[in-house]
Amino acid sequence: MRRAAPALGLGFLLSFGSSIGQTYFISLFAGDIRADLNLTHGSFGTLYTFATLASAATFLWLGKLTDRFDLSLLSAFSLVGLSGCALLIAGVDSLITLILGIFGLRLFGQGLLSHIAITAMGCWFAAERGRALSIATLGFPVGEALLPVLAAFLLTFCTWREIWTGASVGMIVIMLPLLLWLAYLVRERGLDRPRNDIFGAEGSGRLSWTREQVLRDLRFYGLLPGLLAPPFIITGVLFHQVHLVETKSWTLAAFASCYPLYAISSTVASLAAGWMVDRSGAARLLRFYLLPLALGLALLAATDAIFAAPAFMLLMGASAGAATVVVGALWAELYGTDHLGAIRSLVVALLVLSTAIAPGLMGLLIDAGLSLDSQFVLLSIYVFVCAISFVVMLPSLVLGLQPPASR
Repeated sequence: MRRAAPALGLGFLLSFGSSIGQTYFISLFAGDIRADLNLTHGSFGTLYTFATLASAATFLWLGKLTDRFDLSLLSAFSLVGLSGCALLIAGVDSLITLILGIFGLRLFGQGLLSHIAITAMGCWFAAERGRALSIATLGFPVGEALLPVLAAFLLTFCTWREIWTGASVGMIVIMLPLLLWLAYLVRERGLDRPRNDIFGAEGSGRLSWTREQVLRDLRFYGLLPGLLAPPFIITGVLFHQVHLVETKSWTLAAFASCYPLYAISSTVASLAAGWMVDRSGAARLLRFYLLPLALGLALLAATDAIFAAPAFMLLMGASAGAATVVVGALWAELYGTDHLGAIRSLVVALLVLSTAIAPGLMGLLIDAGLSLDSQFVLLSIYVFVCAISFVVMLPSLVLGLQPPASR
């Protein structure tokens, strides 16, 4: 921990910084944005979907840069871009600027900063990759715990535009210098070596797969339905959280106060998953990590009682925390690390695509009369089916296949 602290700290800072571009933060201001621009649930969701789709298409190309360029430089570039887009949101006055702002938030925040953090841990660590991922990605639950509560508090005496301006300035004045300092320590200690020989070698003797070879692997397509389910569902639920609390007769402040429970659950699950990944492998944990989310959706659909909110946050956080580590380690485990950036950029683009579809689709279904509770029932059944599919696939995932010959 002492030796690797700068690398882990850099990963933590990047994962925390990505919070500004995550749906759970943006959606806290959905009601104000819709009111200022006179948008319905469906129209705002569709606009959000369009901007996120555009960011996913762009990220498919940008994500590959992590295999060729210095990660610290890419991190600084992404942080500056995210700050600029936050400032654009603060001054939004038209649909065009709103689309551009959301596009940038999703590209630099959810896309690049998260991608760089997880790719760096996957490449820099081998024998202790699971634990490195679980520590570095604690920035995600910390952001989820602090920012919604902080935003809800600031909204009592600040406008939503002032909050976005403050976020933009904070990234440049506080986070950027800290990032550059940590990057300097990482280089000085040699922690950024590929397949880090300081903390253990890969040891598998297997060849790394290229992205082209991954696209010819049937296992990849079998994994996608289950792996895409949590980001789709979590994004959809949190994007429509204002509508959710209205239909349940809760208050937004009461629901936002449950985010620390989500963060605590996510943190515990992440640390536990990191420990287990290093011992049994990521593939063997796939059959378990979706179950809490399925149970949480079923509970949320079954009752309007306020206790469902903290229970759902705990269950959703468990799946989200485990997913960050399990899925983050899975690609390095299955396909090696030489082309990890290119492979993850493909996967993250698909994840972003799923998060792009969720707000618009769920918003249109709400407008069409399908209640959130009915949607939760269908999604719960789907997640259970995906967990079963992972059990069926397990033997093929642990075989350690060599990549097919390049064409």
